[in-house]
Amino acid sequence: MRLLWELLVLHSVMVCLADDNTLHGPVFLQEPNSMIFPLDSEEKKVKLSCEVKGNPRPTIGWKLNGSSIDVGMDYRYSLVEGSLLINNPNKSQDAGTYQCVATNPFGTIVSREAKLQFAYLENFKTRTRSTVSVRQGQGMVLLCGPPPHSGELSYAWIFNEYPSFVHQDSRRFVSQETGNLYIAKVETSDVGNYTCVVTNTVTNSRVLGPPTPLVLRNDGVMGEYEPKIEVQFPETVPSAKGTTVKLECFALGNPVPTISWRRADGKQIPRKARRHRSSGLLEIPNFQQEDAGPYECVAENVRGKNVARGQLTFYAQPSWIQRIGDVHAAIEERVSWECRASGRPKPSYRWLKDGEPLLPQGRVQLEQGSLTIPNVSLSDAGMYQCVAENRHGVIFASAELSVIAIGPDFSKTLLKKLTLVKVGGEVIIECKPKASPRPTYSWKKGKDILRENERITVLDDGSLRIVNVTKSDAGSYTCVATNHFGTASSTGSLVVKDPTRVMVSPFSMDVTVGESIVLPCQVSHDHSLDIVFTWSFNGHLIDFEKDGDHFERVGGDSAGDLMIRSIQLKHAGKYVCMVQTSVDKLSAAADLIVRGPPGPPEAVTIDEVTDTTAQLSWRPGADNHSPITMYVVQARTPFSVGWQAVSTVPEIIDGRTFTATVVGLNPWVEYEFRVVAANLIGIGEPSRPSEKRRTEEALPEVTPANVSGGGGSKSELVITWETVPEELQNGGGFGYVVAFRPLGTVSWMQTVVASPDAARYVFRNESLPPFSPYEVKVGVYNNKGEGSFSPVTVVYSAEEEPTRAPTTVLARSLSASDVEVSWAPPWENQHKGRIQGYEVRCWQHDEKEENAKRIRTVGNQTSTKVSNLRGNALYHLAVRAYNTAGTGPSSAAVNVTTKKPPPSQPPGNIVWNSSDSKIILNWDQVKALDNESEVRGYKVLYRWNRQSSTSVIETNKTSVELSLPFDEDYIIEIKPFSDGGDGSSSEQIRIPKISNAYARGSGSSTSSACTLSALSTIMISLTARSSL
Repeated sequence: MRLLWELLVLHSVMVCLADDNTLHGPVFLQEPNSMIFPLDSEEKKVKLSCEVKGNPRPTIGWKLNGSSIDVGMDYRYSLVEGSLLINNPNKSQDAGTYQCVATNPFGTIVSREAKLQFAYLENFKTRTRSTVSVRQGQGMVLLCGPPPHSGELSYAWIFNEYPSFVHQDSRRFVSQETGNLYIAKVETSDVGNYTCVVTNTVTNSRVLGPPTPLVLRNDGVMGEYEPKIEVQFPETVPSAKGTTVKLECFALGNPVPTISWRRADGKQIPRKARRHRSSGLLEIPNFQQEDAGPYECVAENVRGKNVARGQLTFYAQPSWIQRIGDVHAAIEERVSWECRASGRPKPSYRWLKDGEPLLPQGRVQLEQGSLTIPNVSLSDAGMYQCVAENRHGVIFASAELSVIAIGPDFSKTLLKKLTLVKVGGEVIIECKPKASPRPTYSWKKGKDILRENERITVLDDGSLRIVNVTKSDAGSYTCVATNHFGTASSTGSLVVKDPTRVMVSPFSMDVTVGESIVLPCQVSHDHSLDIVFTWSFNGHLIDFEKDGDHFERVGGDSAGDLMIRSIQLKHAGKYVCMVQTSVDKLSAAADLIVRGPPGPPEAVTIDEVTDTTAQLSWRPGADNHSPITMYVVQARTPFSVGWQAVSTVPEIIDGRTFTATVVGLNPWVEYEFRVVAANLIGIGEPSRPSEKRRTEEALPEVTPANVSGGGGSKSELVITWETVPEELQNGGGFGYVVAFRPLGTVSWMQTVVASPDAARYVFRNESLPPFSPYEVKVGVYNNKGEGSFSPVTVVYSAEEEPTRAPTTVLARSLSASDVEVSWAPPWENQHKGRIQGYEVRCWQHDEKEENAKRIRTVGNQTSTKVSNLRGNALYHLAVRAYNTAGTGPSSAAVNVTTKKPPPSQPPGNIVWNSSDSKIILNWDQVKALDNESEVRGYKVLYRWNRQSSTSVIETNKTSVELSLPFDEDYIIEIKPFSDGGDGSSSEQIRIPKISNAYARGSGSSTSSACTLSALSTIMISLTARSSL
């Protein structure tokens, strides 16, 4: 078997050289938890879990109350993958504190403490209880006296018989601390038997005590008395962090006392606190440090009050703030651990090594939560545990100390094979072998020992530093490391290169917006080295992909010129060209000034306003490196379309003037202003708008336009006008003054229309003569006074409607859908009222007259056509005159019957032939039905395929001969006509271009369909017409 130190050395080497799957001491994955086991459980087994990892795999043992458990000596104990299984647990033998112990060759650790407790509830010993006799109005306490038990209990009382439980309220209270029943003031309804019910909340078992009879005494009723607190919390209540604290308080008294809670230090009771059972229970969930303090319960009735006091103290089990971690230390190194835990009271600390107490002795220094070993040795390797504890709990933190003891090893930290440096530069060649203890270092150049001088030094960590490098420093270098476990070396080469120099630096420039420039950056360098150019703008690297619209790298291998296209104001600033090779890095900078249009002026302020002017002031914005030459003022109102330039004094505002007076404004209009600056480069962005200000009021100047009128009802004079826009009303309280007089008279009649939106006035007077001329004018006014009137215009008063009906009304049918009606006007000396036209009403015999179709004529027209009627139908027609006043009396109705409808059957069997530049069409005769008009002839409609206008010829035969050019397509239709109108049309016939002298076709032949041609060239010859 290997000695412990041999394993430690092996482990130390593995820690240094291996990957994560290495040898290590035990680590807990799962530790046992405290538990309460119900004695009446059917399972009859207790399992305390413990899971550990380690390499080699740890062995697991257990301790009970600090003594090791010999699992082989007791058949009830068994280990299942490290967990302890106890069969048929016994409360006298197995109750106590358990710890899991894990061991492998690298050390031992113990788990946290887990308490095993047994829960049970025995039966009540007493079978009967004495009768309790009290006066009505007296307070009373019934004792529960729970039987022997283990585990948390809950209490309730049965009144007389199950399941009638005592309901808790302001008069009755069951203490969950003692189980006693308290009745503050006994009433007659309380008489009966009371039984205490005790439940073990762990085992869920329940036992009932013997019943206690309650009777009333007959020697009188208890008088009123002050509260007497029977249930109160202790003077000191230790409360754990995060738990729910419950304080009980209940008093006897007559009348029934009220219970209230407060803090004795004047602070508010936490808002999270809850009150139950008519305030007999105060519950504070998630108890914290700030909830601790003095609490008071106040019981009060009309006879007085009583107070119970107690102190809630805060305690917390230890909780880690800082744990210890594994340490891999080289031999003779200093090792220091510190663990810190929070808790109340403040935790104390002790240390374990490999599961046993570690005492301060020799090289081991212990002070509270810190452990220090100044010069670690192999014997110090092992498993360490920091234990923090107070009277409320114990916690463990584990870590492994691995002591490394190896000779120098370069296998993973070889010297850099090739180190590059420039002439005149500085270089450090690192030498960092793995070694424990720390080795001594020496260097060779080639085969010669390297001596230190003012340029060459060996640093404390073994690295070689050379400053002010020359070409002669190039060569191979070897680092030699030695300790008392061995010697090792590693070799690398140093290559010295010529330095990089900037030959053409970027230079500062002054440009205008929109221009494009190139900032040069050209260098000389060692061509065996790769060179990288980068540019920064105002301290940020330029991303040529993202900003490719403006920035581009140009130039050859030794140039990194920067092209900036379409320069904007935002491109002004500091540009730095950075050049880097593997041996050096340098930079060159230039400033770019960009001239552009001015920035927006600032702080535009309206200093003063009148009715037509506004005094403005502003501050100049940035001139963007070109002096401002002028300013322009713009204005906007609720009535304008966007911003408009306005007139100012001075008319031209130079770049050194920051005030102006805007003139020509409309009175009583809300304005806002902005200012635009310009320089020789262009016009800048406008300023932010000023505040909104309304100009002062003035007399109105604009009069209403388009004053006219006329019409209306009898005895009315209607006057209309266009309203004056709000922006031209010049003030509030705007309205109109309407003046009118009969034509040829002197005196004006006037009226005021107070609404600014009014556009009409009606003057009514029964004596107003109809259709009489009046001179009319409309003026304006506002709060400042009256303005002028519009030009005078002539308006006629309302006229009377016609008083006589038209005469000699005649009607005749034109077709199946059209009727012509004519009439004679009334004699001029027989009627009153001007006639503007006539209204014809037409309705079918079976329709109501009020639903009649109406057609109006204008002027002196005395006939009209009524269309879209039904064929072969009887219609009634009447005529009456109308004017603006209305319609006159109606004439007597006349009757007319429309003609029969035209034939519904289209011509059929259409055949066409062509011969000697002629087209001959033939079709079958159409026969009219009994309810249709007889056929009087046929209409042939033809057009050139590329034209929309159609020509028509009529014939009373069933054939027609056409002389048409052969070089066009034609479309032909044929339909019959009759007295009732045109009948149904045939389908369109397309006659194609005629390529030979003879052709024929029919209406059903789609291949022969064609359009007819330019009508100016068509010669039509028809056969002689004769009646059918």
